[in-house]
Amino acid sequence: MKKTGLINRKEFEGVLGYLRDICKKHLNKYPKLSKMYSQGFLNTLETTTELLEDSTTYVFTGDIPAMWLRDSSAQVSQYLALCGKDENIRKLVAGMLKRQFKYIQIDPYANAFNKEADGRGHNDNTDKRSDWVWERKYEIDSLCYPVWIAYKYFKASGDNSVFDGDFAAAIKEILRVWKIEQRHDTDSDYRFIRLGPGHEMDNLRNGGKGMPTNYTGLLWSGFRPSDDVCELHYLIPSNQFAVVVLGYLQEIYNNIIQDDATLKIITELKSEIEFGIGHYGIVTHPVYGKIYAYETDGYGNHVLMDDANVPSLLSLPYLGYCSTNDEIYQNTRKFILSSDNPYYAAGKFAAGVGSPHTPAGYVWHIGLIMQGLTTDDKKEKAEILSMLLKTDAGTDYMHEAFDPENPENFTRPWFAWANSLFAIYINSLLPGIDEMMQGQD
Repeated sequence: MKKTGLINRKEFEGVLGYLRDICKKHLNKYPKLSKMYSQGFLNTLETTTELLEDSTTYVFTGDIPAMWLRDSSAQVSQYLALCGKDENIRKLVAGMLKRQFKYIQIDPYANAFNKEADGRGHNDNTDKRSDWVWERKYEIDSLCYPVWIAYKYFKASGDNSVFDGDFAAAIKEILRVWKIEQRHDTDSDYRFIRLGPGHEMDNLRNGGKGMPTNYTGLLWSGFRPSDDVCELHYLIPSNQFAVVVLGYLQEIYNNIIQDDATLKIITELKSEIEFGIGHYGIVTHPVYGKIYAYETDGYGNHVLMDDANVPSLLSLPYLGYCSTNDEIYQNTRKFILSSDNPYYAAGKFAAGVGSPHTPAGYVWHIGLIMQGLTTDDKKEKAEILSMLLKTDAGTDYMHEAFDPENPENFTRPWFAWANSLFAIYINSLLPGIDEMMQGQD
């Protein structure tokens, strides 16, 4: 992995001190866990972060040299706990947010961006494109994540300076696009067709417009958080994520930004999406009862599955949509963690949620971690930890996906999002880590 050298700079000694304290108090007696936690915690800062001269922060995804709005937000999430006491981490996260909200103003339909307007990235598609844009796959969660992290940053640091003019302008763009995409079939000019063979998971059907949808109040999405094309275009977990961030925006616009007209749009949009989820996003399964569908078209068709990429149905309590003991969530969770979910896989070393984005039968480390973060069962948490420790293929890093029968077969050796989530998961287990490690090899 390429290192930027940031972690060796004196101003980040606070991060290293925090890490040393955690390891000394809880982890040093478990050498492998301590190493994996340390590497996971530092991975974003060490290898995927660049502090730029304009006081913004460029956070690329790892083995792909582009900044995803989704991934970059998740990649810094383990540092939020330090934002209230470490000025340099606070500047780093605030600088990332400033860059994200500038990107959204450039193109709210794009999911990944370049550090400079150099035209790098996917040039083989027919959609509108800026030289700033690496990829222009419209995904609801790409617009949710920066708001989600900005709110959490504010709560951790008390710094409301991130809610500036660029933030307000970006929010207006997000709301404008979401209002259009409630009526995608009639109001939107967004299209996506990637030229050339081998792009079955990229192209929108129906001439790049996507399959027809009925008006429901829900938000249309072209692509899933995996960057794979939606089968039906009302992606329920992404709409649920939108409900969460619209709730955050209500608080921000009630208490910090004085703009009643925008607040009115936020409140109405949130109500409309909630209506759509309740009336179109829930199905009665013959085994599990009422569960959330993964996708619907508003015409009575549903896709029943879950994908490891977040937002997922499994991740709803982590995102803040519902509690872990919510009845429909629990029903949905039982479905997700069963062979009835076409992307659940089990093998000798692990069992968990995968994705059509990677080889059939593979399990995602992000899926395992999210399972651990959304259960109150200590035994389940310990089992997840055991699987994570046994499936790193001897690298002491998380990966994208792996073969549960042979973890030596894996995708993406450098995937910072998964490493950040691993650090968050270990933090969630403290100070009870000794109980979690009982009986571990």
